Amino acid sequence: MKAVVGAIAGVGLAGATWTATRHRRPSAPPGGGHDSIRRADHGASPVGHSGTGSHSGPAEGLLAGKIVGIDPGHNGDNWDHSSYINRSVWNGREEEACDTTGTADAGGYSEAEFAFNVAQNLAGLLRAQGATVVLTRTTNAGYGPCITQRASIVNSAGAHVAVSIHADGGPVDGRGFSILEPVASGVNDSVIGSSQALGDHVRSAFVTETPMPVSDYYGVNGVVARDDLGGLNLTTVPKVMVECGNMQNPTDAALLIDPHFQQQAATALAKAVTSFLTTMASGSGSTPTVANP
Repeated sequence: MKAVVGAIAGVGLAGATWTATRHRRPSAPPGGGHDSIRRADHGASPVGHSGTGSHSGPAEGLLAGKIVGIDPGHNGDNWDHSSYINRSVWNGREEEACDTTGTADAGGYSEAEFAFNVAQNLAGLLRAQGATVVLTRTTNAGYGPCITQRASIVNSAGAHVAVSIHADGGPVDGRGFSILEPVASGVNDSVIGSSQALGDHVRSAFVTETPMPVSDYYGVNGVVARDDLGGLNLTTVPKVMVECGNMQNPTDAALLIDPHFQQQAATALAKAVTSFLTTMASGSGSTPTVANP
C-alpha cells in the first residue's frame, strides 16, 4: 500500500507567499507571466511520477521501524497544467487551491526544484538511519496532486512524523526561514501538541545547522500558526511546513539555489526529525530551548 500511495506523482502544500496578513496568497515567479494560482482536483491522477515513494532503510539504525513522510512542495510541471491545479478542494476548514505553482527567484529557479532537491537529500539521510521514507512526489517533472492526496499519502502510510518543504515568496527586503504549524481543525486535534514540539526541534536545528536566519518579516520568532492550509488541517500525524528562506530576497535566494545549502537544510531537518522521534520514544516530551539568534 505504501508503494501505491507513494508512487502518486508530485505533491506539495499549497505554496503561498507572504502578505501583511496571516493569510498568504500565491504569486508567480518573476517574469513568468503565468497565472499566480494553480489548483488541482483531489479525484484526478497526476502524471510524471517515477519510482515509488516508500523505501526502507537498514534494519538497524536509530530510526529503524519509524516511518517519515516528506512532502516537497509543488511540482515542476504545475505551470503547464492550470486546468488541473486550478480546481478547489475542501481543506478541512474551507475551500482551498488544490495545488499552486510556488514561487521562484529572480533568475527563475523554482521553489519546486529547491523543495525536491532538499527532499531527496533528506530521504537519503533518514534511510541511512533506518527509517522508512514516504515521499509525496518522486520527480520534479510532474504536476499535482492536490493537498488532500498529499495528506492521505502520509496519513495512510502510518507515518510517525512528516515535514513539508517549501521556500517563501515574501517581501524583497525580508529574510529568513519560518515554520508553519497546524491549528486544531477537528481532523488534526490529536497532533497539535506534537506538531508544535516538532516545530521546536526544526527551529533549533535550522539555527544550528544552516546559515539561514530566523524570519524577520513573518511569524513570532519564526513560528506561525496556520489554520488555512489543507496539508496541516488534514494531517493525522505530527507535521510542520518549513519555509526554508525567502526566494524574493537576493541574499536568501543565493543560499536556496546552492546545493551546499540544500544539503545543510536536509541535515537540519534530519536532525530535527531524529531528535523529535527519539524524544517522543523516551517519553520525556521535552523540546529544545533555543535562544533568539
